[in-house]
Amino acid sequence: MEESDLKGKAYLAGWIPWRIKRYKLFAFATFFTLLLPWIVIDGNHFFLFSFDKLKLHLMFVQFDMQELYLMPFLLLILFMFIFGITVLGGRVFCGWLCPQTIFRTIFRDLVETKWLKLRKRIKNKQIEPDYSTTENKIKRVVALLIATVFAFIAASDLMWFFVPPEDFMVYVLHPSQHPVLMGFIAWTMIFLVYDIVFLQESFCANVCPYSRVQSVLYDEDTIMAIYNPNRGGEIYDEHRIKKFSTQKSLLSVNPMAECTTCESCVTVCPTHIDIRKGLQLECINCLECVDACTEVMGKLGKPSLVEWSSEKETLYRKGKTHYLRPKIIAYIVILIITVGIMVVMGSKKEHMLLNINKENRLFGIKHIDENTTRVDNAYTILLQNTLNEEHEYYFDVIAPAAMQGKIKIAVPAEPFKVKPGVVKKKIIVLYTDEILVNDKNKDTVVPITIHAYAVDDKKKIVIDKESTFTFPRADLLKEKQEED
Repeated sequence: MEESDLKGKAYLAGWIPWRIKRYKLFAFATFFTLLLPWIVIDGNHFFLFSFDKLKLHLMFVQFDMQELYLMPFLLLILFMFIFGITVLGGRVFCGWLCPQTIFRTIFRDLVETKWLKLRKRIKNKQIEPDYSTTENKIKRVVALLIATVFAFIAASDLMWFFVPPEDFMVYVLHPSQHPVLMGFIAWTMIFLVYDIVFLQESFCANVCPYSRVQSVLYDEDTIMAIYNPNRGGEIYDEHRIKKFSTQKSLLSVNPMAECTTCESCVTVCPTHIDIRKGLQLECINCLECVDACTEVMGKLGKPSLVEWSSEKETLYRKGKTHYLRPKIIAYIVILIITVGIMVVMGSKKEHMLLNINKENRLFGIKHIDENTTRVDNAYTILLQNTLNEEHEYYFDVIAPAAMQGKIKIAVPAEPFKVKPGVVKKKIIVLYTDEILVNDKNKDTVVPITIHAYAVDDKKKIVIDKESTFTFPRADLLKEKQEED
């Protein structure tokens, strides 16, 4: 055995291609995404933005639509995470977590290559399947059917984050009763089949706006798939213009250049670029080119000419990549602050919602006896039970210290039950049979607090709402006594 073969085997010993690692992550992400909507704790989902029931479930806590102040924080966290990851690792999200990339990889590498043998090799993504034969035409139809099934599963999984999966299954069995839901599923399926089968990686290069953002976020420490021209040499065509040609590629005049021009890094690229030309917006950091070059150069006992590295380390040779730099620290700080604020605000979730409106009639006066006159105020309340179980509710009235205990509840006389998710409308009548204020010139507006609570859980399910109690001026009380 030649010395180069021995060196190659030694160099590649224990090497696991990035492609295999991506496949494992894809499998985990797919399984996790399909399973997550079905995980329910105390009737709550991890994430569910239900338009059907007007609820938001987040981290297994249920919020009412009136509590959607958390959504901007979620969007901010999502964008800050993606931007921060881009600054640190380039378009690693695109190559490793993007649903479009996962769909395309499953269809191209699994369905077309492994199952139906339409493509000859996973390592050559430039040669499209030949559909001139009858056999391949039949296989293409089979591939479309498989893609349609995958699209239905993906569309359903997407809907499960907006319609609870347990309800979704019932709705699907009665499609005519739920045209909006079925329409969303149908259009999502059409788009996914078109994207996966026909648009392919052109989506990444021509449709996705993220590729246009990356150049703004990158710096010389950003990790990306990068070719090392210092070792491999600059690649030119025969006219010595910096433009690659798959027919005629030559190395620059550098006798030490290590690139063999095997073009393995080109043929394996799913977005059809030549990584040796430098950073390009089509690159999704899938690292397929790194695997291809590692295998070729490894057989020669040399490290790969295409690395997951930074321009600072590979091109400019300014030293090691600086990972924890000010940009990254800033993104981490913003994320921590945003998550902290969201957690604090989410922890103050109201387990009941209460709206109080005082009726237009300021007060009512009723003479009870020669020494007692009753004054009442009426209110309309809307009380909503935001929890998953039925509770029984009642109120207390908190008045200023000098009047505490003098304003009482006439209606309702007993606690009342409210079912989950139901908005209950009730009339509250407060009264006093004592003289709160002896003012001859004007009515007196007394500030009060309506303390609402669940009788079976006074500590957790409780809310206070400010309101007022209007007490009439002295001459009105006297007139009423004289009339009666």
